[in-house]
Amino acid sequence: MFKKVLIANRGEIALRILRACKELGISTVAVHSTADADAMHVRLADESVCIGPASATHSYLNIPSILAACEITGAEAVHPGYGFLSENARFARILEEHNITFIGPSAHHIEIMGDKIQAKKTAKELGIPVVPGSEGGVTSDVEARKIAAEIGYPVIIKAASGGGGRGMKVANSEADIGNALSTARSEAKAAFGDDAVYIEKYLAKPRHIEIQVLGDGKGGAIHLGDRDCSLQRRHQKVWEEATSPAVTPEQRAEIGGVVADAIAKMKYSGAGTIEFLYEDGEFYFIEMNTRLQVEHPVTERITNMDLVYEQIQIAAGQPISVKQEDVTFWGHAIEVRINAEDPETFAPSPGRISFYHPAGGVGVRVDSGVYQGYKIPPYYDSLIGKLIVHGRTREECLQRLRRALGEFVVDGVKTTLPLFRRLIEEEAVITGNYDIHWLEKYLGMKK
Repeated sequence: MFKKVLIANRGEIALRILRACKELGISTVAVHSTADADAMHVRLADESVCIGPASATHSYLNIPSILAACEITGAEAVHPGYGFLSENARFARILEEHNITFIGPSAHHIEIMGDKIQAKKTAKELGIPVVPGSEGGVTSDVEARKIAAEIGYPVIIKAASGGGGRGMKVANSEADIGNALSTARSEAKAAFGDDAVYIEKYLAKPRHIEIQVLGDGKGGAIHLGDRDCSLQRRHQKVWEEATSPAVTPEQRAEIGGVVADAIAKMKYSGAGTIEFLYEDGEFYFIEMNTRLQVEHPVTERITNMDLVYEQIQIAAGQPISVKQEDVTFWGHAIEVRINAEDPETFAPSPGRISFYHPAGGVGVRVDSGVYQGYKIPPYYDSLIGKLIVHGRTREECLQRLRRALGEFVVDGVKTTLPLFRRLIEEEAVITGNYDIHWLEKYLGMKK
């Protein structure tokens, strides 16, 4: 096992990793920007190193600075969390060259799954169902119209290196293709430095379902069930559930088995998530995230497993702690992302937290790196924390979430707490009868 791990992240996920390391008896190194000198994970770490100014480009994305921090402190491994360098193959490869373990998959697997076109091709080869669409990148209007005619309108054009909804355009008819293609390519180039795009069938009312996996890097893998992440705004998840209210136990076991088998064939190492669109009982692969997910706690609650612990164990060369037949799903869990944003306009609301009282009680977990008096900087994402609740049934879980939202107080900045207090009273949310477009339509109606 590692003696010292450097945490190459900030906020709640850095604190989450730090706690797992401490429970494993591992010393921790926190890296931070000048803006995060007073962050909770920095205060609790065994050592801390300032790696640059507030700008993420010059701190949390600064590979030479992070590498220097490893060498100065003698850290044997780096946990990247999510975001920042967590899916950066170059970073993983540089660490390997310096005999420092990257707590995650190989650079090769990060590269394969980081390219959406290659990821889809790989998934198809491994037997994972995919959305009908182009086999590779599309560059001309003629080619795009030909493919769209074959798979049927509407279609969606997506950035090959994309994410977060950028570089994505829908074409409802042949007349829309030219503009959708050029716009998607220009957005992709601006956002990712790569204008490669591909075409897929656009599903009208799908749900966003993802399967959590663990691979040991040696040909062994398990799945830990599904999460429903369909409540989204601008392709950003705001509410996640495990298990999905739309997926049957039989469907869960079947798709989970397919995915675990594929991960085993890849000899994938660590935690990963295979994301699907789900419509009319069918799953369609959209991408793989080769890292820990923001919403991992809901899986932890229904399986009674610690995914960060598993990541560290696997990276240290130890086996996955359970076999597939030992994995059970108990109860229901929901996570809501509490952001420092205006609940109506979603404009960021950085500032000092004047009063902070997180919810508590049976079945309630709060993953957060803030505290009373903490100043939320304007330089990074606006996540204050994640409220996770667990119950024996979905109905009990919803009632517990309702209670917890009533207890949660964050003063001094605007937050999305009022949005969740409204959502939990909506019939579609209560019954679980929603798709990936529901929340945006709801917000449009509320404006």
